[in-house]
Amino acid sequence: MPTTEPSAPIDVPRGLKGVVVTETSIGDVRGAEGFYHYREYSAVELARTRTFEDVWHLMFHGALPDPAQADAFRARTAELRHLPADVADALPAIARSTALSGPLAGLRTALSLAGASAGFRPLYDIDPDRRRADALAACAAVPTLVTALHRLGQGLDPVPPRDDLPYAANYLYMLTGQEPDPARARAVESYLISTVDHGFNASTFTARVIASTGADLAACLVGALGALSGPLHGGAPSRALDTLDAIGAPDRIDGWLRERVLAGDRIMGFGHPVYTTEDPRSRMLKAIARGFGGDLVDFALQVEERAEAILAELKPGRELHINVEFYAGVVMELCGLPREMFTPTFAAARMVGWSANVLEQADDSKIIRPLARYVGPPPARPVPAA
Repeated sequence: MPTTEPSAPIDVPRGLKGVVVTETSIGDVRGAEGFYHYREYSAVELARTRTFEDVWHLMFHGALPDPAQADAFRARTAELRHLPADVADALPAIARSTALSGPLAGLRTALSLAGASAGFRPLYDIDPDRRRADALAACAAVPTLVTALHRLGQGLDPVPPRDDLPYAANYLYMLTGQEPDPARARAVESYLISTVDHGFNASTFTARVIASTGADLAACLVGALGALSGPLHGGAPSRALDTLDAIGAPDRIDGWLRERVLAGDRIMGFGHPVYTTEDPRSRMLKAIARGFGGDLVDFALQVEERAEAILAELKPGRELHINVEFYAGVVMELCGLPREMFTPTFAAARMVGWSANVLEQADDSKIIRPLARYVGPPPARPVPAA
């Protein structure tokens, strides 16, 4: 990247679409090809063949672990799942205060508290090893925090983590209190791996902007959570299932979809700002859903087929295919996750990608500080007397 700064403002597209703002070695999304990767590996292939901990190691250390490294990393991250007493004791009050807004809102507060309790210091003031240790601790704690907040919100006691279970199985165990069926644990693990990172999306960019100020790691992750909470970013999996519920039956599919498209409404689960082909994550998750089978899967397949046909007819040239949220919602429903936990589950996985981006950004001391073009009334106007 050039290091010289422009002498005059540069106009860019709305939303920074197509604008390269930095360089990264973490991963990339190739929208025209329907492909994305973590470091040098296909993210979908990783989701099909490796564990979540292996991919976490890849994102933090730049390489997949050998067997000894994998064992050590699993043991270390399992140890970090346990919350300190002061944080655990505060969770019931946080759950009560965020009962109406849900566990994702509670997680913002709990994660901020966990960072303060652990003594997270500004990234600017600590060395790379300390930054990585903070990131490891935060990512390990988030599943414990968010499942505890969900259970407390349901009037249930939190379920302590188990060190003997891998990441995804432990997550489901803490959520339900029961050791999960291996097939469902593996399905959730594949989903989690597939959502660890996905280019410079809004939440990742938010995390890097905050990291560029030298703030502590918890501040970066809480800011990213705020961005993810928006329905146009991470809030769509449950909304895609709500669409299936609203349609209700096969004979209502065409009429319901045509009415919404002609009204200009967005069909949740379809279209992506980067992919002009089918989202590779959705292709993988559709295969997982087909493996489970059942009425929900059959109905989802029918809706997908008719929605793509109707969108192609009514919005020609737009290339609106299913995105990750559509079958993510189906898979999570089949695996027993409540809908209010869909986006928090997404967030738990994305913590690893956000943290990797924060660690990379922390190596660059240049603050991200763009400009805005003022378009208000011309200054300077006299200040009227009170």
